[in-house]
Amino acid sequence: MIERARSGSPAASNADLTVDPCAVDEAALPPEDLFSSLACLRYGASDEPPRWRDGAALLARDPGIVDRSIWAAATAADTDALAAHLRADPSLATTAGGPFGWHPLTHLCYSRVPLPSAQDTALEAAALLLDAGADPNTGFLHSGLPTPFTALTGVFGEGEQGAGRQPRHPRAPELAALLLDRGAHPVDQQTLYNRMFRPDDTHLELLFAHGLADAGPSPWETRAGAETENRAQVWRRQVDWAAQHGFAARLNLLAEHGIDVAGVTVTVPTVPDDPNARDDEGATPLHHAAWAGDLDLIRTLLAAGADRTVTDLRYGTTPREWAEHAYQPEAERLLR
Repeated sequence: MIERARSGSPAASNADLTVDPCAVDEAALPPEDLFSSLACLRYGASDEPPRWRDGAALLARDPGIVDRSIWAAATAADTDALAAHLRADPSLATTAGGPFGWHPLTHLCYSRVPLPSAQDTALEAAALLLDAGADPNTGFLHSGLPTPFTALTGVFGEGEQGAGRQPRHPRAPELAALLLDRGAHPVDQQTLYNRMFRPDDTHLELLFAHGLADAGPSPWETRAGAETENRAQVWRRQVDWAAQHGFAARLNLLAEHGIDVAGVTVTVPTVPDDPNARDDEGATPLHHAAWAGDLDLIRTLLAAGADRTVTDLRYGTTPREWAEHAYQPEAERLLR
């Protein structure tokens, strides 16, 4: 456990809130903390499904893990174990612990352990913690970054590593709605960033329905030492990315909710004249389409003459290998 971390405490300093989950020495962790470390998104390059399967296997070998740690019980969304912990000590709902010094609710929201029971009971488990006083705005500062990674951030998932390595929580829409209904602030800047890379707008629709457009300052924006972007900067990033990547539906959605999109020029996606042209890092459009799992674009590029055997100049790997590394199985099969 990281002793200094007080995740989500309004009185905590930036140093107290800063955690690098990827820097934890897993070899030194007791089984209950190792389970949580393996089973949760850590927002680093090591995020991938085999880790979460290893967490599930550890729990299967040692099911008593959830009885020894409320943070492990939250990671597993084990309602029986959670209820027992809270009966014994209700203050555990707001106690930082586990491998990263997170609150139990944070562990639940970042968990990707592939257990049907964890998915089936995630909402009930979250409600147990919220009823016991868990803060729906809890979170942490990742490696000193200024934008908080909140419980909502964990639920909505995705990010720079892609949807295969950093997927949404399996119950994301319902779990996010529960947190928002219980007081989670809709202006979740890290969620807006993580989910901007793909054209899906379901996160924005839900956040707008809970006041995203005109919400006042969040607890993370008003706390001492906060270095978050102002709203104008938040919206400019969203508008610019949508325009540059041809996300016309997103621009329309933003405009419908009063966000200024005037003056932007929407880039219409086109197949390059040379479908095998390399970018500054030596990758081709087919590499990037494979990483994103964009099946329609992959088919379009192949039809235009893209070479599926070409290797990028940085890693020496093919588009199929990019898809494999990004855990995009349908793209990987298409590129065989």
